Amino acid sequence: MTQHGALSRAAFAVVVLVSLAVLFAPASDVPSAPPGVDKIVHVGLFAALACSGRWAGIGAVALAALLIGYAVVSELVQGLSPLARSASVADGLADAVGIVLGLLLWGLLARRVPTGP
Repeated sequence: MTQHGALSRAAFAVVVLVSLAVLFAPASDVPSAPPGVDKIVHVGLFAALACSGRWAGIGAVALAALLIGYAVVSELVQGLSPLARSASVADGLADAVGIVLGLLLWGLLARRVPTGP
């Protein structure tokens, strides 16, 4: 699968905006859910960031490093800010799993989808 210019960059931007809303919402805005669902959200969110970032043309190593940094910063902000959220090593690990899964998914998609003429 090749990069699709403005469409791929817009998709990545939307996923980044969604991640900002999910990761930095105050605790009062976070819906209650059964235990473990937040880890699924973290994995899915960071997988979407990784996959859409690769589609937008960001190199795998640079993207992985940026997303790991983003995961760490988001947990620190949650733990140290007035958002009334807590920092969690388990959430950070779920973020890392999502990054790996997103990069692997992109690798599979890029090999399976034929490039243009």
